[in-house]
Amino acid sequence: MSKQLPFDTDKNEYCPECNSLLVIRNGVHGPFLACSGYPQCHYIKPLRPTAETHIVKILEGQSCPKCGHDLVLKQGRFGMFIGCTYYPECEHTELIDKPDETKIPCPQCQTGNLLQRKSRFGKTFYACDNYPNCQFILNNKPVIGRCLSCDYPLLMEKRVSQGVRLFCASKRCGKLQEE
Repeated sequence: MSKQLPFDTDKNEYCPECNSLLVIRNGVHGPFLACSGYPQCHYIKPLRPTAETHIVKILEGQSCPKCGHDLVLKQGRFGMFIGCTYYPECEHTELIDKPDETKIPCPQCQTGNLLQRKSRFGKTFYACDNYPNCQFILNNKPVIGRCLSCDYPLLMEKRVSQGVRLFCASKRCGKLQEE
């Protein structure tokens, strides 16, 4: 990977901290303005606007439970959510798609329950709510039941060519459960 050299901007801007010339540099998130006296001065300024969310609709009649102002529907970098209109002062947010609580006990730790979650790519999976302590995860929908061959306490639904079938949720077994 070649390292790109910084170049001067069309109109000369100066650093508000040390009064050196600002130059455009390329970073992981795109170009930005940085101070040319870098080791001594660490001033940077983004070239893109930093507002990652925008208001889609004002929800009239719904007020924020923390401050009492109106709630709005916003589009953020992870999808739609509900937030307060006085955002920097009041940080109240609500999820639109709340995860389903399955009330199915975790077969690994036996203390937590399985929750429906979404990955950063939008795919649904099921994981234990004791996450840092228990790392059980399942990509298919869990069903309460016992495996007929290994006696594992959890089954899962899978779509196959014959329709939806139940399989053992154990990674060691994984056998089809005949009805």
